[in-house]
Amino acid sequence: MAVVIVTGRGGAGKTTTTANLSTYFAQREYRVLAIDGDLYLPNLGFHFGLENVKYTVHSILKNPNLDPEWAIYKHSHTGVYVMPGSTNLQDVLGISARRLKDIVDQMRYKFGLVFVDSPTGIPFDTLPTFEVANYQIIVVEIERSPIYSFETMVENEVEKLKALGDEYGLKVGVILNKVRESQDVVDKIVESVEGDLGVPVLGIIPFDEDVPESVNVGIPILAYKPRSDASLAFYESGQLVEEWIFERVR
Repeated sequence: MAVVIVTGRGGAGKTTTTANLSTYFAQREYRVLAIDGDLYLPNLGFHFGLENVKYTVHSILKNPNLDPEWAIYKHSHTGVYVMPGSTNLQDVLGISARRLKDIVDQMRYKFGLVFVDSPTGIPFDTLPTFEVANYQIIVVEIERSPIYSFETMVENEVEKLKALGDEYGLKVGVILNKVRESQDVVDKIVESVEGDLGVPVLGIIPFDEDVPESVNVGIPILAYKPRSDASLAFYESGQLVEEWIFERVR
């Protein structure tokens, strides 16, 4: 199974979501691989403390003779297998995003779940991987717009990215992140997304000041501070995503 995680705006917490959903499934004893598909601005490695490694997804993309498994590292605190990207500009130049599809296709037969962290906006880096993916999760930060209501702003963002998943026949879900609004506002957003667009909301993650700290130490919040507000919400979100993917009923 391959899951592509996308967002329409920078800073929404897409990579944090990728790291923590991967952690949830690893804790549930799934064999999980998280791949940094944001080829020009990769930072998944930071979330797992893997920013200085010998081989990266860029190494594999530049040299087809390298075994992709050379660029996979098991995170000791979570059990997540991670294929980080390189932040070195020279490694980014001249790569072929098309080959990323082949890597994801190969890895999804070796791992129970593969999460692909995509770039912000239209995910051109990971677009080829949509051909071999099964699911798309859209991460939306709830932020007040001077023009639109919360519901309209979120609905517009989800609708655009959902169209991309629909084009490739992916099952689409939404996670609301960094939520600071009142419950009635959140309820209206959920009603709008699920009622008007027919897309399930798979998680509502509150804003939590412990999250940046967890990124700095390279341990996703779900493992770093499991009783924090964001951790509890990510755990609940993981349960929903697990049911959604495997169509299980609690």
